[in-house]
Amino acid sequence: MAALVWRAALAAALVCGIGLLPWLSRTDPALTVLKARSADRDPTPGVLADIRDQLGLDKGPLSLLGEWLGGLWRGDAGRSWLSGDEVAPAVLQALGASLLLMAVALAVAALTAALICARTLWLGAHRRLDGRRSGGGGSAVLAALPEFLTASVLATVVGVQLGWLPALGWYGPRWTVLPALALGLPAGAVIGRLLDDLLPGAFAEPWALAAAARGLPGRGIARQAVRRCLPGLLPNLGLFVVGLTGGAVAVEQIFDIPGLGRTTLQAALAQDLPVLQAGTLALVLLAALAAGLAALATRRLVGPALRDGALQSLHRPAPSVRSTLPFVYGGLLLLVVALGLPRDPLALDTGERLRPPSGSHPFGTDALGRDVLARVAHGALDTLLLALAIGAAALLTGVLLGLAPRLSGPLVDTVSAVPPVLLALLVTAVAGSGPATPALAVGAVAWAPLAAHTSALLRQERAALHVTATRGLGADRWYLLRHELLPAALPPVTRHALLRLPGIALALASLAFLGLGAQPPSPEWGLLLAENQPYAERAPWAVLAPAAVLALLGTCVYKRQPPLEETSPAEELVGAR
Repeated sequence: MAALVWRAALAAALVCGIGLLPWLSRTDPALTVLKARSADRDPTPGVLADIRDQLGLDKGPLSLLGEWLGGLWRGDAGRSWLSGDEVAPAVLQALGASLLLMAVALAVAALTAALICARTLWLGAHRRLDGRRSGGGGSAVLAALPEFLTASVLATVVGVQLGWLPALGWYGPRWTVLPALALGLPAGAVIGRLLDDLLPGAFAEPWALAAAARGLPGRGIARQAVRRCLPGLLPNLGLFVVGLTGGAVAVEQIFDIPGLGRTTLQAALAQDLPVLQAGTLALVLLAALAAGLAALATRRLVGPALRDGALQSLHRPAPSVRSTLPFVYGGLLLLVVALGLPRDPLALDTGERLRPPSGSHPFGTDALGRDVLARVAHGALDTLLLALAIGAAALLTGVLLGLAPRLSGPLVDTVSAVPPVLLALLVTAVAGSGPATPALAVGAVAWAPLAAHTSALLRQERAALHVTATRGLGADRWYLLRHELLPAALPPVTRHALLRLPGIALALASLAFLGLGAQPPSPEWGLLLAENQPYAERAPWAVLAPAAVLALLGTCVYKRQPPLEETSPAEELVGAR
C-alpha cells in the first residue's frame, strides 16, 4: 500500500510540474501558443488577450491544473490549445503507433540478444565453457550505434537508394521495419550483453551438472539457463519497453512516425499543456504496468526458491583474465586524439568543403571545410569527461538507491517514463539553458537502469544458499551487505555501467541532434553527428568518424568476463568466496 501511495505521489508531482512548465520557464503561454498556431501573426496585446481568454490562462496555473485533473475522472483529458481537438483520442492514437513500433523493436532486440548469446549458450549446453572467454567487443560496438544515425542510414540506403522498404510515413506493418531496426539493434546489444554476463554462472550451478549427467538434451539445459537468468534482467526489460515507447523521439522524427514521443515533444515545444500532460501520464501508466508485469514474471520464474532462500549465486568469484584488446582500442582512441589536438577545429576553408580523407585531412572535411579529425579530437575532451562524470554519478546513485528497492522502485519507473528530451526542456525551464542542461537531463535518468539492476541482483542474492547459511551463523545485516551482497552485485552492475557509457554520450548526442544540447561551433561528438547527418550520403566520412570513435569508446571500456569456476555445494553453504 505504501508503494502505491509513493508511486501515485511521484506521478502527481511529475504531471503537476509539467502543468507549471510555462510559468516555471517565465514565458507567456499565450505568446508560445500564438507562434505555434501562426508564426506570421503579430503578437499584439489584443491578440494575446484573446488567446488568454480562450484558454483561461488568467485563472492561473493551479486552477487550470485542477480543471484538467477533474476532467480525467470523466475520461476527458481536455482540448488541445493549438487545434482545439479533444486530447484523449489523439494521445491514444499516438500511443497505439508507439506500442506497435515498440513491439516490433522488441522482437528485433530479442533476436539480436539471441545472436549475441548463441555462442555462450552452445558452449554451456555442451559443457565446454571452461577456459573460454565470453564475447563482448561486437556487442559493445553494436550498443554504441547512435539510433538517429542508424535510422538515417537505413532510411537513405535501404529506403531511398535500394527501395526495399518504405522510408517515410506510417501506413502499415512494412513501415515499422526500418525504425524498429534502428531502435532494436542497440537495445538488443545491451540486453544480450547483460544476459551473456549471467549465463556462465547458470551453467555452473548444480542443477545444470545434474541435468547433463542424466543425459538431458543440451537445448533443454540452455533453455533453463536462460530462464534462470531472466529474473535479474526483467526490471531492465521493463525500462526498455518504456524507453522504446516514449524515448524514440529522434527515430520518430526521422521516419515521420506519429508516435507518443514525438507528439509529447511537439506539445512541449509549443507548450500545449493538455496534450503534454496526457502524453506524460500515459507514459507513467505504461511504466507502472511494465514494472508490475516484470515483478509478476520474476515471481513466476523464480517460484518459491526466492522466498525459501534456496537459490544458487550467479556471481561467484572468477579468476582474472588479462586481455590486451581494451588497451589496443584505447590506444587507437588516444592516437586519434593526439593526432587531432594540434589541428584547429574552427578553421574554415569553404574551398575544401566535404573533401574525402587525404594526407592533409585524414578524416576529410565537413560542410564548412573544417578538419573532421581536429573536431573529433577536440570534442573528445568534452564528450569523454562529461560522459565519465555522468556515468560515475549514475553508478553511485544507482547502487545506493538499489539498496532500498521500496523507495527506488516507483522512482525508477516514474523517472524512466520521462523522455530525456522532455526532461531537458523541464531542466531548461527551471535552471535555464546552458552547457550544464544536457548533463543534468541525462544524469537525471542515467541512474535508473543501474538501480533496477542492483535491486534485482540483490533480491536474488539474498535468497542464495550461502547467504542463508551465513545468516544462520549469526551474521548481521551490515556484515552480509559488506561481505556477501555487495561483492556479488557490484561487479555486474559496474560492467553494466561501463556498457552504458557510450549510451550516455549518445543521449547527449540525441539532445544535440534535436537542438537541445551543445551549440555550434562546439566540436562535441553529438553535435558533429547532428550537423553532418544531412550530408551522410555525399560525405559519409563526416558522420562515420564520430560514430567510429563512439564505437571505440564502447569496446575499450568493456571488460571481458571470464567463465566462472565451478564450486561445490559444500563450499557455497559455508559462504566460501
